[in-house]
Amino acid sequence: MKYIVPSFVNALLLSSTLSYGGFLVDKLFEKKFKWVEKPITRLIGTLITYSIYSFLASFVVITSYVWVRNSELTFEELNLLHFAKEALNPVFIAVIINSIFTTRSWLMEWRKSVLEAEQLKRTVLASQNQSLKDQLNPHFLFNSLNTLNSLVFESPERSSKFIQQLSKIYRYVLEVQSEELVLLEKELNFAKNYLGLQQIRFEDKLKFEISVQDIASYHLPPLSLQLLLENAVKHTTASAAHPLIVEIKQDKDWLFVINNWRPKKGDQNNTGIGLENIKKRYQLLGEHKLEVDQNEDFFTVKLPLLKLEE
Repeated sequence: MKYIVPSFVNALLLSSTLSYGGFLVDKLFEKKFKWVEKPITRLIGTLITYSIYSFLASFVVITSYVWVRNSELTFEELNLLHFAKEALNPVFIAVIINSIFTTRSWLMEWRKSVLEAEQLKRTVLASQNQSLKDQLNPHFLFNSLNTLNSLVFESPERSSKFIQQLSKIYRYVLEVQSEELVLLEKELNFAKNYLGLQQIRFEDKLKFEISVQDIASYHLPPLSLQLLLENAVKHTTASAAHPLIVEIKQDKDWLFVINNWRPKKGDQNNTGIGLENIKKRYQLLGEHKLEVDQNEDFFTVKLPLLKLEE
């Protein structure tokens, strides 16, 4: 028996039912299985569930519509096997369309998770980087005030120069607190001021040389040199006969900070928090790693010079 089924109305009913079903299936699996957590489970579960739904929904819609439109037919006269075969056609189309939307949903969810992970990573890195830089201010200020306290009684003139030099240094410290990287030129100027400050304190017990030519395009984590120079001053025995000698030089994409190695008694393996601080800050910036070379005569730290991406 031939049934009269207007294609437009039938298609409208089917598309509406299948679209709504796809929405319900996606909503169901969104609660139970996240794309980023169980992508295979969600993909297979979505396709199987939606295929079953599409077949049953199509079968019900087609059978009901034909029965309503052909009211003279009894239920026993309906060819259910024929309707079941007819229901397979929209199932195939619906599964293909659902696969496209499922893929889109997965891509959108993946993109969202990547963006969230990157944002979280940046937040964590910024927090860690700021935490590491916050170690500098109290440490540097504490040492400087101790030095100034000693100089006030020894030499008012030297203490006055020390205060002027300290103000320049601390101005720079405040300027770079919010920066992840600073120009090599600025860091070298800071190093000159810092070593000049220490020369006021140690006089002929400290000598230094800075020989860097290519400074235009390179960057460093701020206050890296201050930490290394502070370690050299703190952990090296110096006298007028055997002064502390500090050299800062460049070799291609590396900056060498070298000081003669005469550790204070009982202090051979103690380099303070400075070196570890710099290592962590380079780790936060990427794959760059500093190198440390120590022998009986010299202690050398090699800092990678960084170039910003254009």
